[in-house]
Amino acid sequence: MSSQHDQHGTTLRQRMIEDMSLRNFSEKARTDYIRHVRTFAAFLGRPPDSATPDDLRRFQLYQSQSGLQPPTINSSVAALHFFFNITADRPELARYLSVVPRARKLPVVLSEEEVARLLDAARRAESAPLARRIKYKAALSVAYGAGLRVSEVRHLRVSDVDSKRMVLRIEQGKGGRDRYAMLSPRLLELLREWWLIARPQGWLFPGRNPVNPISGRQLDRVIHLAAEAAEIDKRVSMHTSRRRRAFSATRHSFATHLLEQNIDIRVIQVLLGHAELKTTALYTQVATNTIRSVMSPLDRLVSLAGKKRE
Repeated sequence: MSSQHDQHGTTLRQRMIEDMSLRNFSEKARTDYIRHVRTFAAFLGRPPDSATPDDLRRFQLYQSQSGLQPPTINSSVAALHFFFNITADRPELARYLSVVPRARKLPVVLSEEEVARLLDAARRAESAPLARRIKYKAALSVAYGAGLRVSEVRHLRVSDVDSKRMVLRIEQGKGGRDRYAMLSPRLLELLREWWLIARPQGWLFPGRNPVNPISGRQLDRVIHLAAEAAEIDKRVSMHTSRRRRAFSATRHSFATHLLEQNIDIRVIQVLLGHAELKTTALYTQVATNTIRSVMSPLDRLVSLAGKKRE
């Protein structure tokens, strides 16, 4: 009986992988979805396609009581939604899965002066050869100057730099979408300086083994050291779990600084590669220059009162 269950589970797993491949899911998404369904099957103790509504309720209650955070639970919900709707062909079960509301925290944003200090510190953040330090500054400058995610910086190729059209080609960004990002003259200068020193052939920022791109761990370490050297008194330079926030801070700062320059929010949405405008709209809450430029209704009342007295 057990071997029949194992064989059935293997068949389900293979079918789910094929279903995701047909829909062009990324490798990471496929791995995550399979992991979540496997966790559910282990909780159930039998094939996941035999689940009942009560099983789903018990599983989500177990996740909540285990202290799992909303992002993890919601990722599990997405995986099980796909499994029951597509692979198991039991869409009636998917409606018993509940997404957990999550608190939306404001992103960490650096001032322009702090970004300048961070980028300068990246070039002197460690006792490494000059070429490597220039590479680090160039990588962080791409993150800020073009508003890229860390994964997008890592996977840039030399051929993605289009100096004639002054754009960077981003292939398979978040959601598997291609797009173009801006390439400023100053950023192009930095990338040319890096290229003339190292002459990378494939990846723009190769790892220690040039066959592979620079690792996320390397970039994490560099920005952590740079933030400390720049004496940035924000959460970007704290413990390991916040290092990725530090790298995201360059992208958040890019968006916020553009908004403060009165760049149309829909243009910023395109540059960031956001699928929905509401994601980009979050930056309106942290664009302090924009907030300060608005006259308070209280000040307007005082101004009107003053004019009447005159």
